[in-house]
Amino acid sequence: METINEIKRPSKEEQKLALQSYSFLVSALSNLKTGKTEIEIEETAQKIKVPTRALMLLGKILEAMSQGKPISIVPVATEVTTQKAAEMLGCSRPHLIKLLEERKIEYTKVGKHRRIKLEDVMKYRQKVKEEQKQHLIEIMNADEDSGLYDT
Repeated sequence: METINEIKRPSKEEQKLALQSYSFLVSALSNLKTGKTEIEIEETAQKIKVPTRALMLLGKILEAMSQGKPISIVPVATEVTTQKAAEMLGCSRPHLIKLLEERKIEYTKVGKHRRIKLEDVMKYRQKVKEEQKQHLIEIMNADEDSGLYDT
C-alpha cells in the first residue's frame, strides 16, 4: 500500500490528458448498456473486458487528476496499525489509543496488537472535519452577532 507521503500530485501534462480522457470516458459511459465493457489498448491492440463499475471509478480518478488532486486507492476493508491510523489523523499514537479505548473508533485486537479498518479511520476523520466546520460557523455567527464584522 502506498503511503500518504509517497503520493504525488499529477503533473500539468497529466492533468491535461486526464481532463481530455475524462470527457471521452463520461460520454462513452452514458451510452453503455451492459455491466461489462470491452476496451482496446491501442498500443498493443489487446482487448480486455472491464466491469462498468471499474470504468466509473476510473472516471472519478481522471476527474480528480484533472483537478491536480493526488490519488490513492486502497481497498475499503484494509486494516491499518495504530501508528498508521495516528499518522492519517494527524495525532499522536497515545491519543489514538485513547480514542480507541473510548470507542470513538472501532478496532479489533490481534494478539496484543490493535487493528483498525481504514474505513473507520476515514469516517472518524470526516466526522471531526464536519464538527470543526460547524464550530467555525458558530464562531463566525457569534462574531457577527457581537458586531465584530461591522464597519
